[in-house]
Amino acid sequence: MNTEVFITCAVTGVGATTERSELVPVTPAQIAESALEAARAGAAIVHVHVRNPETGGPARDPALYREVVERIRSSDVDVVLNLTAGMGGDLVLGGVESPLPPNPEGTDMAGATERLEHVAELRPEICTLDCGTMNFAEGDYVMTNTPSMLREMARQIRELGVRPEIEIFDTGNLVFAKQLIAEGLVDEPAMLQLCMGIPYGAPADPGTLLALVNQLPPTCVFSAFAIGRMQLPFVALAPIAGGNVRVGLEDNIWVERGVKATNGALVERAVAILEAMNVRVLEPAEVREKLQLATS
Repeated sequence: MNTEVFITCAVTGVGATTERSELVPVTPAQIAESALEAARAGAAIVHVHVRNPETGGPARDPALYREVVERIRSSDVDVVLNLTAGMGGDLVLGGVESPLPPNPEGTDMAGATERLEHVAELRPEICTLDCGTMNFAEGDYVMTNTPSMLREMARQIRELGVRPEIEIFDTGNLVFAKQLIAEGLVDEPAMLQLCMGIPYGAPADPGTLLALVNQLPPTCVFSAFAIGRMQLPFVALAPIAGGNVRVGLEDNIWVERGVKATNGALVERAVAILEAMNVRVLEPAEVREKLQLATS
């Protein structure tokens, strides 16, 4: 069991959660303020996506990231910044009879350098690396991350002095993550995030979590989370399995039955669960030391 745990708050994501909760932040100002709220509540790390301020849909405009990051860095709140690098690998095929050409609505494919443009400019302490390709949810959408793309992104992230958080959605992702470490493309201690319950990846159950944990690199630091109603149970389960914790509106919009969450409320609930388990919640400075982060 891990008795000293850090909390990551995934602030907004890019899914259609804005259609189900008005509390999901959309504009850069809203995302930054929600991230700061989470940090004040006890999150040591904030994981940041940006959205199109007009539509609320997916975006990867570096200017949007710049505004969010500048607002957070100019505040008096200390928090570790973790920017997504997952955007730009979205492939929506044209249908079951005519998969090619891809459907332009929803398809957003970009090269490694373009996908990391905001990371290169803003130099967060952490950025994510989605370690595989998978059928993500329904329809003709495929989250696309080829081995050559991942190797090149890992190489660039390492050269930038940023720590990758390797996102593991299923067992094959973990196999390739260990390959990246073996090839020297990811420095140790590697940081891994076990992403559970996302169709059609690893299901959010204790057996699957432990199967992944039993295959982790021995020196890594890991977190685990689940989406939806399993998010808060995983706050207790992840430390028991030896890991750290992630909550946030990217993955779950409810703090309890019938009560919509804010990021601050989810972090507060996570802190309460952990402290009830006699687990100490780590501060940002302690996380930097634990992960050997290069400060920005």
